[in-house]
Amino acid sequence: MILKNLENKKILILGLGREGLDTFKFLRKLFPEKVFGIGDKSKDVKKITKVKWHLGKNYLKALKDYDIIIKSPGIPIHLPEIEKAFEKEKITSQTEIFLENCPGIVVGITGTKGKSSTASLIYEILKNAGLKAHLIGNIGKPLLSYLTKAKDNIFVCELSCHQLYNLKKSPHISVILNIYPEHLDYYKSFKEYVKAKGNIARWQTKNDYLIYNSEDKLVKEISKKSKSKKIPFKGEYHSQNIEAAKSVAKILKIPEKTASEAIKKFKPLPHRLELVGKFKEITFYNDSLSTIPESAINALNFLGKDVQTLILGGYDRGLDFKKLAQRIIESRIKTLIFFPESGKRIHRSLQKKFSGNCFFADSMPKAVKLAYQHTDKGKICLLSPASASFGLFKDYQERGNLFKKYVAKFPEF
Repeated sequence: MILKNLENKKILILGLGREGLDTFKFLRKLFPEKVFGIGDKSKDVKKITKVKWHLGKNYLKALKDYDIIIKSPGIPIHLPEIEKAFEKEKITSQTEIFLENCPGIVVGITGTKGKSSTASLIYEILKNAGLKAHLIGNIGKPLLSYLTKAKDNIFVCELSCHQLYNLKKSPHISVILNIYPEHLDYYKSFKEYVKAKGNIARWQTKNDYLIYNSEDKLVKEISKKSKSKKIPFKGEYHSQNIEAAKSVAKILKIPEKTASEAIKKFKPLPHRLELVGKFKEITFYNDSLSTIPESAINALNFLGKDVQTLILGGYDRGLDFKKLAQRIIESRIKTLIFFPESGKRIHRSLQKKFSGNCFFADSMPKAVKLAYQHTDKGKICLLSPASASFGLFKDYQERGNLFKKYVAKFPEF
C-alpha cells in the first residue's frame, strides 16, 4: 500500500496494542486532520482525539464501513468479518506498508525458531561494519516509525508468520531458517502456516536475494517459488544463525574479518539454551523459548550425553511428541519433570519405554526442587519445555526467569 493512496481512504486501525499504536502515531503525523477509526476488543484503551472508536465484543462490525483496514498481527485471521475483508482485499498490515514504502534496504528474517538470534547477530555485524542499521519488527520495535529514516539505512527486520500472512511484498534480502509445526491454534492447517512463511520470498524479483536452509525440505520448496538470487546454507540447528548472517554480510560486501569479529563478540539471547550456571555441581540450562518438540530435540542433540534431567511440558496446542519421546528414550536422561497440560501427553508418548524417574510439577519451585533432588553432580539439568508457556506462566520469558530465579535460590524456597 503506497502511502499517498491512503490520503482519501477511510482507514480503520484494527488492534491498539504496541503495533497498532505505532501505526496510528505514524499516520497521524502523515494526515494530521484525518479522522481514523480504531477497533479493539478491549474497552480499556488510551483515549485519542480525532478518532472514531469501535470497542468491545462487536468491534468487528465496523469493518464494512471502511476502505482500508490495517490489521495488527494478534487479531485472529479466521473470524467471519476478517475473512470477508480479506476477500474484498481491504486488509493490509504495518509490515506491508513498511515494505512498500521503505527508503532503504530491508533484510527480513523468518523461521519457526532462531529468527530473533539471527536478526540480532546480523544487526551486530552491520553495526561492527559501521553501517546505519536498525533492528526492528517482531523482536519488539514496530516498523512504521522508521520510515522517516534516510534511504541509505539498512533495516534488519524479524518477521513472524502473523506479520507475513497475506503479504504482497517481500524484502530485498530474505532469510528463511527452518519451518516446523507451530501456531496450529491460529491457522486452519500447517499448510496455511507454511504458506504464510513463504511470503517472505514469494514476491521477490531477480534483483533480490534469498538465503535459505537447504537441509529443510519445506524451506527448500519455498525457495523454488522465488525469482530471487538464491544462496543456500547448511548447518546444525544452533549454527544456522551464523551461516545465515555470514551470507548477508557477503551480499552487503562486509569484510569477512569484520563479520567474524562481531560473531565472536555476540552474546546469545536469553532463554535460548542459556547457561544459567553451575550450582551444587549441577549445570543448569534455560531453553524456555523451546515451544515445539523439534527445539527440545535440538537442545538435547547440542548438549549431548550429560543431560540427566529434563523439565518439559506446558500449554497443549496438540503438537506431535512422538519424535521427542523417541529421542528421550534413546538418551541417557534419568529424570523427567512434566508441567501441565502437554506434559501428560508427552508422558503417554513414551509408552512406558522410559525407565527413569517421572514427576509432575504444577509450579517452577516444585520443578526446580525435584531437579536438585534427582540430578547427579557433574550432570546437566535442562529446561526445554517443547510447549508454549501459557497456563502456569505469562510467557516464555516469565517461565525462563522463574527457572533462573529458583535455581539460584535453592534451598531457600
